[in-house]
Amino acid sequence: MSEQSPVVVLVHGAFAESASWNGVIEQLYAHGVEAIAVANPLRGVRNDATYLRDVIAGLGRPVLLVGHSYGGIIITGAAGAANPAVVGLVYVAAFAPDDGESAFELSSRTPGSTLGEALTAYPVSSGGNELAIRLDAFHEQFCADLPVKTAGLLGRTQRPVTEQALKDGLPTDQPGWQNAPSWFVIGGQDRNIPAAELRDEAARAGAVAVRELPEASHAVAVSHPAEVAEVILEALAAVKAADAA
Repeated sequence: MSEQSPVVVLVHGAFAESASWNGVIEQLYAHGVEAIAVANPLRGVRNDATYLRDVIAGLGRPVLLVGHSYGGIIITGAAGAANPAVVGLVYVAAFAPDDGESAFELSSRTPGSTLGEALTAYPVSSGGNELAIRLDAFHEQFCADLPVKTAGLLGRTQRPVTEQALKDGLPTDQPGWQNAPSWFVIGGQDRNIPAAELRDEAARAGAVAVRELPEASHAVAVSHPAEVAEVILEALAAVKAADAA
């Protein structure tokens, strides 16, 4: 690793946007940790992972990647093939796929997700459909542990995702978690990705640690920013200690 301290790069998922990390960034800054939230294009796994790799290259320093939801697929792809800039991965209510696995596949592998019932779809001129969570369903589906007013803001600023992005399999036989240490945060009341599925993925990845918040929704970074930041800080401390050893 470079002698430079890693910068934390936060990647949002579908139906969210970069400001969803604001609370976590505030917590990290209070501890003197630099962090940036990337605007994930949400157009397709290969495209989005390539964009994130470009962002990483532009930073020119080590990075700790943090992904939420579909963003977990993107950090897994961007860190693939042992990307030397990536020192670790933190999955926050996020997918950690293996080669060829998609968001659609993983969200339905374990019973419990109600996301499909909450979605609306519409065609886009570039081809295919975009998906968004209906406003009448957003609070209960995405962030039931947040106040109604906050949920209303999140629902109205959500970024739709292409249907193709959720169907795309991870296009690498070297997912990032095979080569970089990983940490997981799981919301026990996640209605998008069943907690049981995320536990299985964390075990497969050989996670250094798993933090489960029993009452947290899918929007765990918004409702529990301090706890999410604590895991990120633990990950930073661990990679720095490993580098110094």
